[in-house]
Amino acid sequence: MDYSEDSQEESHQRRENGEEAEKTADYGNALSRKEATEELLGCVVHSEEEAYRLYCDYGHRIGFSVRKGKQSYFIGTKNIRTKDYYCSKEGLKYDEPVTEANFNRPDTRTNCKAMIRFRVDEKGRWTVIRFVPVHNHQLAKPGERHMLRSAKSLAVGKSGVIDPSASTESHPINGFSDMTGDVAENSGYTIRECYNQVGMQSITVIEAGDSQSLVSYFKRRTNEEGMFYWDVQVDQEGRMTNFFYRDGKSRNDYGCFGDAIIFDTTYRTNKYNLICAPFVGVDHHWQNVVFGCAFLLDESVASYGWVFKSFLESMGGRSPKSIFTDQDEAIMQAVEQVFPNTQHCFSYWHILKNAQSHLGSLNTSQAFQSMFTKCMQGSDSEEDFKESWTAMIQEYKLQDNSWLIDLYTFHRKWCSAFNKDTFDGGINSSQWGEVSSNILNGISDENTSLTRFALLLEKVVKDLRRNESEEDFRCSQTAPVRAIKHSTVLKQAAESYTHRIYKLFEAEFLDGCGATSCHETSSGGNLLRFGITMQGRGSKVWDVVLDTSTMEISCGCRKFERMGLLCSHALKVFTLQNVDTIPEKYVLKRWTKDARKSMYTLAQDDSTQQECTEAELAYRNRAMQYAYNLIIKSQEVEESRKIFWDSLETGEKALEVFFEMRNMRTQAAKDASKNEKKKKKTSKGPNPSK
Repeated sequence: MDYSEDSQEESHQRRENGEEAEKTADYGNALSRKEATEELLGCVVHSEEEAYRLYCDYGHRIGFSVRKGKQSYFIGTKNIRTKDYYCSKEGLKYDEPVTEANFNRPDTRTNCKAMIRFRVDEKGRWTVIRFVPVHNHQLAKPGERHMLRSAKSLAVGKSGVIDPSASTESHPINGFSDMTGDVAENSGYTIRECYNQVGMQSITVIEAGDSQSLVSYFKRRTNEEGMFYWDVQVDQEGRMTNFFYRDGKSRNDYGCFGDAIIFDTTYRTNKYNLICAPFVGVDHHWQNVVFGCAFLLDESVASYGWVFKSFLESMGGRSPKSIFTDQDEAIMQAVEQVFPNTQHCFSYWHILKNAQSHLGSLNTSQAFQSMFTKCMQGSDSEEDFKESWTAMIQEYKLQDNSWLIDLYTFHRKWCSAFNKDTFDGGINSSQWGEVSSNILNGISDENTSLTRFALLLEKVVKDLRRNESEEDFRCSQTAPVRAIKHSTVLKQAAESYTHRIYKLFEAEFLDGCGATSCHETSSGGNLLRFGITMQGRGSKVWDVVLDTSTMEISCGCRKFERMGLLCSHALKVFTLQNVDTIPEKYVLKRWTKDARKSMYTLAQDDSTQQECTEAELAYRNRAMQYAYNLIIKSQEVEESRKIFWDSLETGEKALEVFFEMRNMRTQAAKDASKNEKKKKKTSKGPNPSK
């Protein structure tokens, strides 16, 4: 297929659906087969290294890695006669003994037939005699090609280490140059590969007038990036007290993964003792994603209310489904005022962190920790919770512990029995803080200014985004190893979910199939009810109800409602009913490889969006994203900026002409209608009865 042969009608239809951006990207991913064949077939090089590099360079432009293939020799010599190079996805991974080393190794082979063959003559000339350009898999996108194995080409200095000056540029407008990030991003090596070779350059920030310096930084970011948002609160004397900011990428991230967020106020900047409060969520790889950050002078209701309002405004008025915070009266009041429709809960990690300073030696008692955890996460009903809580208090004589008394007062905000339907995406776990604390810990000392802190935090966010890009690339180029190779459910899950989420799903599936006992308790019409018991984990029975007419399933554990993944109990029932594919409604898009594609949501407080149809919303959001991508693409070069502005002006003039012509046609139709009515009235003549 030659991409240039698309009809104007098809192109127009793609624009109407907001898909022209993807088509353009696809066009950039590959040369047409005809062009590629003309370019390579018959091409001549003069060494094996040049032959390999020729195909690698082509693969880098197209979006695939290269594997060296078989070769033949001149009879009676070791001189190469023909040499093949394949796409790295050539062949299949045949059955092999399962070992600890290869059990979880992703499968990269798709039996791709793309290849090139060189023939070497007596004079040492390597001529392309066969070329197959067709691939049977997804090619790497332009932003991912630097991660292709055969496309990595860092400049190497005399010492044998990376030479940053050969592959990076300085960015004085940002105030610093992140050499580690630039090398990894521009040269083709991941951050893991560069970590021990290049250190971060020193950052120079003007210390005088720290608040004004931070505002200047925000203004520069706004000039660089149109979707950057920042806000500052001043006191009655005009002094700046609270700051909030987020970049354009965070806005897009929130649109995809802003259903559950943690507002963490435990970290303080060392120089001014300001609260550094990031808004954090989890992406489709179950990794942290930062939606914005605030610097707060105090812990008052007014300060929290202000930052929540700024956050909400920066996100187009869309509130999260759930927000998890520390136990704080001021935060509770502010959340209730600004996010009235959002479920507010206390974070388990914050509760356990606070327990360390209020429970003394009990923090090292495994028996107490087990009882405390059961109160938080193991209670299925209010009665179950109260029974467990009372037993714990009496067992350890904690009737007078003021912290536990206060905690119990707000038990509906943290006990699982009262929050079964609160979506948290796995972010509300006792392990979350161990990962999240790494976002801020160690990036400042007592002399770090606010601007320097913001710059260092920008680097941390950049690293998180690089991790996401590497995972996206891994998911697009490899397939996870399935524990049951021929299971259609696992095959569907592996194709839909990201690798990390697939492994979580697979664990539930295997647990349901192999470690549960099930019996049907009742049935009536289309409703089937089952009792599921987990083998070796007590006698607890989980009730599962299945409506066979709609394939809707509900389990008492409420894992799907909390996590967005089907539980082992529900999967067991599906297996018993011979359901070999997961109903689409139970494959939550935010966990899939396509989580960022065609993402749009209704803003809760935006009446104009509520009046739009879904198609109009999809078009508007995709068009905005497309325009934003073009702005970023064109901003670095004056000529490209001029092309972009000229295109906008041309499009604006065309729209003006279109609407002018439409208005003229509408007015003409109205005039014709009026004239027709006058003619009919005249033809009737005077009424004889008068």
